[in-house]
Amino acid sequence: MRFIYPAIIRKTESGTFRADFPDLEDCHAEGDTLDEVLDNANEAAASWISVELEMEGHLPPLSEEADLPLQDGDIVRNICITMRMTDGWDE
Repeated sequence: MRFIYPAIIRKTESGTFRADFPDLEDCHAEGDTLDEVLDNANEAAASWISVELEMEGHLPPLSEEADLPLQDGDIVRNICITMRMTDGWDE
């Protein structure tokens, strides 16, 4: 199953990058480069979704890009997470 959530990527004062998922409470990632923060954001979202599905069994709705709290210089990337939902199923 695929899940897609927007991440807001912002350059920090120290020159690194931070990605925040406005739809996934307390889910964020950091990295020294844009590529690194995207990789880390993918891992963070996958972990968040996995835990949420185990505990609650449902996920929050997806925000529209126009509704995101953006600042000048922010980058919005849709992060796609593919998860196996059934043990023993081969993709």
